[in-house]
Amino acid sequence: MKKIYFLFIVLISFNALAQKADKAELRVYYNFIHVIDTNFKDKPRTENMLLVVGKNASVYTSFDQINRDIAMKKQLEAQLKEQSGSNNMKINLTSTGFKQVTRVDHYYFINENKFFIKDRLINNYLIEQPVSSFNWKLTNDTTTIAGIVCQKATANFKGRNWIVWFAPDLPFNTGPWKFNGLPGLVLQAYDDKKEVQFLLTSLEKVETQPQQEAKSETTEIISKVTILGMGSKTDYLGAEIKLPEDAIKTNQKEFDKLKKAQQDDPEGFMKTQMAGSGMGGEIKMVTKSDSKTTISSKNPVLNNPIELKDK
Repeated sequence: MKKIYFLFIVLISFNALAQKADKAELRVYYNFIHVIDTNFKDKPRTENMLLVVGKNASVYTSFDQINRDIAMKKQLEAQLKEQSGSNNMKINLTSTGFKQVTRVDHYYFINENKFFIKDRLINNYLIEQPVSSFNWKLTNDTTTIAGIVCQKATANFKGRNWIVWFAPDLPFNTGPWKFNGLPGLVLQAYDDKKEVQFLLTSLEKVETQPQQEAKSETTEIISKVTILGMGSKTDYLGAEIKLPEDAIKTNQKEFDKLKKAQQDDPEGFMKTQMAGSGMGGEIKMVTKSDSKTTISSKNPVLNNPIELKDK
C-alpha cells in the first residue's frame, strides 16, 4: 500500500485583485477527452469539466476535482471532529477511486481582456497570461446540440486545426479551455484528428440564491486550512466568478523557478511553503490508496500535449 505524506497549509488573505467579481449566470459541463499518447489512441484520458459563465467573466475548472475535494473535506471534517483537542493529530484520507485531475484553472475577463491561470505547488499561484488569439473562420454550417442551434467555426491554433460549434443564442464570448472571441458560447470543440475534444454534457442556470453548505463545529477549523491548495465548493458553485483570494500572484518565470525548486528538494520546498504561509506546528496527513501503480513501457505517456508546435 502506497502512502503519501502531505502537510496542512494555512490560507493567506490577500487584498482584492483588480478584476471585479462577476455574477455567474450559467454552469456548463463538458466531457474532456485527450489522446495523451498517440501510440494508444484507444486509451484517451477523460475528465468531467465545468465552465462557469457570466456576462464579463468565466472560469474553467475540473468538475472531477471539485467532487474529489468535497469528498476529502468530508473525511477531514469527520476526523478533525473525532480528534478535537488532540495535540498530535493524524489524518488518514482515503484516495481510493480518485483519478488524475486537471489542477490548472482558467479565468477570462472579457471587458478587461485579461486571462489568468491558477496553478498550485502546495499553495495556489495566480499567473497572468496573454489572451489567446484565434483567427476564426465562420461557416454557414449549423447543427443542434442539446436542443440548442449552433454554428460552425474553424481556426488553427497551437499546431492544431480546431472545429468549434458555438451557440449564437447564448451570447457569451467564451468557452472551455482557452476558447474565446466567437459571438456565442462554445458548446463543442475538437481538433481535426479528434485527439482533443470538449463535448457538452449539460448546462444549467445559476440560482439567484446559492444553496448554503451546512455548518458544523469544525467549519471554523477547515476554513483556516487547505490541503494542497484545495478550493472551496463555493469557489465554483457559488453565485459569483472571481479570482481566488488565497492565490499568490506571480509570473510564469518565477513559477517555473518554484517548480524546479520543488523537484530539486521536495521536503525543503514544503517546509519553505509552510513557513511562508505562517504555519505554526506540524500536522501530518496520510492518504491511502488501494490501487497499485506499475511502471511499464506499455502504459500511455504524454507525447501529445494539447498545444503543439506550430508548423
